[in-house]
Parts: sequence; C-alpha cells; structure tokens
Amino acid sequence: MSRIAPIQLENTTATTAATLQAVQAKLGVLPNMFTTFAHAPAALNGYLQLSEALASGRLNAQQREMVAIAVAQENSCEYCLSAHAALGQGAGLNDQAIRQAQQGRADNPVDAAILTLALEITRSRGGISDGQLAAARKAGLDDGRIVEVVTHVALNVLTNYLNRLAGTEVDFPRITLSAAA
Repeated sequence: MSRIAPIQLENTTATTAATLQAVQAKLGVLPNMFTTFAHAPAALNGYLQLSEALASGRLNAQQREMVAIAVAQENSCEYCLSAHAALGQGAGLNDQAIRQAQQGRADNPVDAAILTLALEITRSRGGISDGQLAAARKAGLDDGRIVEVVTHVALNVLTNYLNRLAGTEVDFPRITLSAAA
C-alpha cells in the first residue's frame, strides 16, 4: 500500500505536469515513481537531469540496468528491481542476465567487475577498501568508470529509498526479491 500517493497531473503545477508529460512521451507510460517524485519538483528534475547525463556516459545501457538491478536487490526495493528488469529487457538483457545481475554476477568480466564494485559501494556506503579499489582497477575499470559506477549507485539508492519509503505501487511486471538479500 502506498504511503505517499502518486500525484495526479491535474493536482500539480503546469511546469511539473509538463515534465511528467515529457516523461510519459519518452517512456510511453508514466510510472508511479515519477508521479511520486513529483511531490518535490526539484527532486524530480534533479533525478531526471542526473539520469539523462549518465545515459551519455561510458557505461552502456545494459551495464546501467545491471547495476540498477543489483543495487535494487541489495536495498530490497522490489519497485526498482521490477522496473529495471523491464528496462533491462528493453536494453537487450535476457532473463538469465537479469537473474545474474540480481545475484551480482555477470558472464562478461568487465560487467562482473562493475557489479562487484557497485555492490561493494552499496554495502559499505562508499567505504570500500584499498584492496577492493585495486581489484576493480585490475579487472579493467579505470577511474572514469569507477566514478560512473559510484554515481549510478547513488542514483539508484535515491530511487530505492524513495520507493521503499513511499511504498510505491509496482506498475511493472513484478520481479520478486531474492531471499538471499
């Protein structure tokens, strides 16, 4: 049950309604997360701007979705897990890759290094060890990719926390959290 109800377009400012309509035009739907964010237009716009900036980064769409899936699982956010599994499929991830990402694994060594680092950052709240950072570098992640992984983790922690706090109703095909998390 939702603890912060999604805002209705007719109950918001014209500017926020236009932002939500742009999201709907881009995605073809208007997910509950965005209408929940709309209670705080600055937060909605900040999320959208950072998300858009990261889309042109060095992590490809599949890697971004794998990070989002792994972080959602780690943070027990069923909304984000479900949303990013659907978005991951749209980015070309198959069911096996989605399940692996949920477990923090990937077949490709660079993807696996990205997921390992993302989960270490999430679990330690950024306080990874020198050894963990060296392992990420040894696995092929340069400082630019490392900074992008940190930023993707931060973006996903934001949505995980908002959706868990708000009790955002899942409006994607539901993916159940793994019991291992």
